[in-house]
Amino acid sequence: MSGKVVLYYFNGRGRMEPIRWLLAVAGVEFEEVYVTTREQFLKLGDDGALLFHQLPLVEMDGMKLVQTKAILNYVAGKYNLYGKDIKERVMIDMYSEGIRDIMELVLYLPFLPDDQKQGQLDKIQTKAVKCGFPAYEKALAHSQYLVGNQLSCADVHLLEVTLMLEELFPTILSTFPKIQEFQKRMKAIPAISKFLQPGSQRKPPPDEVYVKTVKKILSHLFE
Repeated sequence: MSGKVVLYYFNGRGRMEPIRWLLAVAGVEFEEVYVTTREQFLKLGDDGALLFHQLPLVEMDGMKLVQTKAILNYVAGKYNLYGKDIKERVMIDMYSEGIRDIMELVLYLPFLPDDQKQGQLDKIQTKAVKCGFPAYEKALAHSQYLVGNQLSCADVHLLEVTLMLEELFPTILSTFPKIQEFQKRMKAIPAISKFLQPGSQRKPPPDEVYVKTVKKILSHLFE
């Protein structure tokens, strides 16, 4: 295994996108191997690279890392994006889990039948506006970061999810001025500004090709 960070996933956002974001913010260069066939996916499992026969997979520091939360926590811990002590870390985890609850709903949206998509959109919007955003708005009322006095992975995750939600609901932040200010500050960070530029490794919203590819590769989950 080389010393390079290598990501194995579909050519799209999915569960790998928060990992791409965190690596980019940490200034870590990475390569990507896109899984495009079921045979390629099964071979990764047969070769022992996928501990639980699931993607994403990240090769890093001589390890084959799986499970999204474990990967994110490792990257955050290594690059000083995980608080200064155990009390800050648990708060970071709490905020991150709240964000992940919203992200999970967004993740499944493109895979739903057309007649179920509006219901899912309503659920996403309600979850964000009624449950998620008020907590983040309150946390940012007296601090530029969600936890402590430095950037953490929770801040990165919040920026990512707000940008994703604005793609679906352009005015969703209209009643959350502190989150809007936070978003502007985060976009000004050089590593984030670079990641938001065209041509970066940030992925676009999922399209029909991505959905078909994932369904074909993970056919056992869609039967």
